[in-house]
Amino acid sequence: MSLPIVEVQGLIKRFGDFTAVDGISFEIRPGEIVGLLGPNGAGKTTTIQMLLGMITPTAGSIRMFGLDLAKHRETILSQVNFSSTYISMPYSLTVEENLRVVAKLYGLTDIPRRIDEVVKKLEMEESRGKLTRKLSSGQMTRLTLAKAILTDPKVLFLDEPTASLDPDIAHKIRHLLKDVRRSAGLSVLYTSHNMREMEEMSDRIIFLQRGKIVAQGTAQEITTRFGQSDLEEVFLKLAREK
Repeated sequence: MSLPIVEVQGLIKRFGDFTAVDGISFEIRPGEIVGLLGPNGAGKTTTIQMLLGMITPTAGSIRMFGLDLAKHRETILSQVNFSSTYISMPYSLTVEENLRVVAKLYGLTDIPRRIDEVVKKLEMEESRGKLTRKLSSGQMTRLTLAKAILTDPKVLFLDEPTASLDPDIAHKIRHLLKDVRRSAGLSVLYTSHNMREMEEMSDRIIFLQRGKIVAQGTAQEITTRFGQSDLEEVFLKLAREK
């Protein structure tokens, strides 16, 4: 079995007297898609922010590619990218200009070809020259996804990646991510409130509640453990206990 590409051990994050993440440990292996699920306030976003080096853990360790994130931040993050419905890009630039900036920040070569490929994959041809401030919410979601896959990352963190997308585009995005996972061995940590999407995309699911991991396993294993018929029922059960 391949070694983990992401290793989290005893991760804790406190904000004053509030503990947002409470001693969680998990691994992600090469080519694995892991769903991070839980009610609002469960600690999902805080966990991803620590994995991206945006905030510093109170305790615990994060390792990627066998390296400690605290000691090798630049090396690690050059191989990582992130997409979220809740982030924005510079509004005064066009879609293509934003992608060019990202490509240059990552030191990419053959930038026009890379942009052509990602624009085609995400069906963004019509919005390519549009100012970012004029994008619809769905177009903005596609732009943040384009930014994330443009750099050919080895690890991708996705926060609600298909929110605001029409069902047909969301379907294509899921298939695109699966194709990239198969062809490039991409590892993904994925959050979504779409339970069917989580079941379809995830090899394993990590269920958070009050900053703790309350269940890990396949969707079937988790629903069986909680005596429910599907993930949505498990989610509702835990949300009521929040």
